[in-house]
Amino acid sequence: MPQYAILIYSDPTAEHDAAELAEHDAHSADLIRSGALAAAYALAPRTAARSVRAEGVTDGPFTESKELIAGIGIIEAPDLDAALAIARRNPATRHGAGVEVREIESGYLREATAG
Repeated sequence: MPQYAILIYSDPTAEHDAAELAEHDAHSADLIRSGALAAAYALAPRTAARSVRAEGVTDGPFTESKELIAGIGIIEAPDLDAALAIARRNPATRHGAGVEVREIESGYLREATAG
């Protein structure tokens, strides 16, 4: 079955309260139960980002923008329309954030190591 990357964009100044985070947890749990969610990750704040270029490493994100990638997920869906339907249910869309969907063309994954 095709896999799709879900990129969750958010305003870097937005505050996320416990209720909003609980919505994301419930949404993820629903996707796990349905078998659609392969992986999901919330990212550290952009202040923790480091960018690597030929000139060296700098603090902060690679580019300045009005939105940042706050989380990423990998879902399985039979086609793009089904993936978009899943993305529309993401709580981020109800809180002023955006969700980008891209089909995954190829990739690699290793098993997690202990420790």
